[in-house]
Amino acid sequence: MTALAAPVTAIRGDVAMPAARPLRVALVGNPNCGKSTLFNALTGRRQRVANYPGVTVERVEGTYVRDGASVTVLDLPGTYSLSPDSPDEAIALDVVHGRAPGIEPVDVIVVVLDAENLERHLYLATQVLELGLPAVLVLNRSDRLAAAGMSIDVVELIHTLGAVVVPAVATTGEGIERLRHAIARAVQLPKSWMHERPLDAAGGPGARYRWIASVMARTVTRAPRTGRSMSDRVDAVLLHGAWGPLIFLAVMALAFQALFTVAHPLADGMQAILNAGAGGLRAVLPAGDLQSLLVDGVLGGVGSVLVFVPQIAILFLFIGVLEDSGYLARAAFVMDRYMRPLGLQGKSVIPLLSGYACAVPAILATRTIQHTKERLATVMVVPLISCSARLPVYALLIAAFIPATAVAGFFTLQGIALLAMYLLGTVAALGSAMLFRRTILRSATRALIIELPPYVLPSARVLAATVWQRVAVFLRRAGTVIFAISVLLWALESYPRATGAAAADVQLSQSALGHIGHAVEPAVRPLGLDWKIGVAMAASFAAREVFVSTMATMYGVSRGTGESGALAGRLREARGADGRVSYSRAAAFGLLAFYVFALMCTSTIAVTVRETGGGWRGAGWAAFQFTYMLALAWGSAFVVYRAGLAIGLGGIA
Repeated sequence: MTALAAPVTAIRGDVAMPAARPLRVALVGNPNCGKSTLFNALTGRRQRVANYPGVTVERVEGTYVRDGASVTVLDLPGTYSLSPDSPDEAIALDVVHGRAPGIEPVDVIVVVLDAENLERHLYLATQVLELGLPAVLVLNRSDRLAAAGMSIDVVELIHTLGAVVVPAVATTGEGIERLRHAIARAVQLPKSWMHERPLDAAGGPGARYRWIASVMARTVTRAPRTGRSMSDRVDAVLLHGAWGPLIFLAVMALAFQALFTVAHPLADGMQAILNAGAGGLRAVLPAGDLQSLLVDGVLGGVGSVLVFVPQIAILFLFIGVLEDSGYLARAAFVMDRYMRPLGLQGKSVIPLLSGYACAVPAILATRTIQHTKERLATVMVVPLISCSARLPVYALLIAAFIPATAVAGFFTLQGIALLAMYLLGTVAALGSAMLFRRTILRSATRALIIELPPYVLPSARVLAATVWQRVAVFLRRAGTVIFAISVLLWALESYPRATGAAAADVQLSQSALGHIGHAVEPAVRPLGLDWKIGVAMAASFAAREVFVSTMATMYGVSRGTGESGALAGRLREARGADGRVSYSRAAAFGLLAFYVFALMCTSTIAVTVRETGGGWRGAGWAAFQFTYMLALAWGSAFVVYRAGLAIGLGGIA
């Protein structure tokens, strides 16, 4: 009978544990060891994302069921040792020791080792075994040993360590069932001898390295190398001083073009579904406020953002492929030579690249930067990187005001424009970092030390789980924040009622929303924008993508059907009372520049407060970040608008 089915208690260290509750497992390992891929292989899609109590570091928990019993798996931040050098590593240590506030103690520790880099990863493994907790070691990426000319005597390794060792391949699922079996039995097995005789108890930290070297000599056999490996040959191109950056830029260009080329038919399909839903509601509900709320408020607001889910999914897929294949770390290495003159440490590259997905986890990723001023500079500029929340705004404005003219075959003006938005934000982030590091955050820049993971063919199953997890977070946001704001905007648009049989535009102008818009119009009129855009910009300070739902609500996009009802078409065709176009290309380009630079995300502001010290100190840094980005956004929009007028972009055609 296993511990999972035992009717009384199992023993975790010296603490009695009720066996009825789910077994709790923590995954620990060095960065880039494949730990998160193993987590996905164990749990599939039964996952949830939250924050550790009291801190903004994201944690991912998942579950699986074996022999009728539930097992909870916690994926901890990557760490090189149990002597923490960063906040992420400190959290991993607290969870392992069972002292993390608000987190139940774990019953089994699973240490994930990269089989090709066993010697380096054994340092953390031996430290975990010395704790005396039930532990299982996983030799991940075991399928790569043959290609590397290596073989590991797993039986001898088990005997030497006094612990269970399971070879596995997380990307294919090989060994996963054996690992689940080992986890179920771990609480019954004796502790490793290292619990009683820690390696550095007598000989100091040099002793652990010597012992690991002796283990490698007994358990690992290496064939003599006859030439450069395939990985080395690929790295010779991708890490080349001249070709490396050009390849990186080409990869980014292809990805952003795909956001239009591949996602466009999917977005059209989503729009057709929403139009059908709106038609169905009109058919079953009588005309009135309820119909208007559901059709114009909910579908018109939330639905207009859901249309961009395919593009957001493709963006996350692209980032996932780069990360899982091993290219993301190499991109950081390639770009390091260009970052150092700007005063940024090489480790700043990873948060900046993560910012393309979301600024919140990107700011959290700066915790790996030990030097305070380098970390602060990175936090201050990460929100300038164009995140997925900006994508709906970019896609809407580009589709409305830039034609899909082919350029060099596969590329179009729309794809190039989207790439330009991302490049503009990146250049602004790097330039701002250089300014900060030479003024208020001046200090010496440290050298880059980064582990390059082996090249791996990404698993379609793991990628699908990762993309779905991130898209689900976006959908939850659409179902909460955007839904609430859409309903509020509908109410402000609908009341008070205009007197008489007023047209829609008259009702909108005389509503509470119209009064708010006219109040903020002086701030946006110098940018060539009207009060409607002003309302959408103000609403989007809660979340950038709210701009799209706000415009959809005001322009009643759900009241139309087919292509003529698309929001992009409504913006392109909008006319003022004098019959002139409401939004010129010059104004649209200025608005794009505004959204590149403006910090319009309450979640990012909250994380900045926490990650820069909290209290008044954190609030001061967050206020500085918000103010300088807003000033940069308004000034850039003004310059772009005026320059556009000067070169004849005052109209649509």
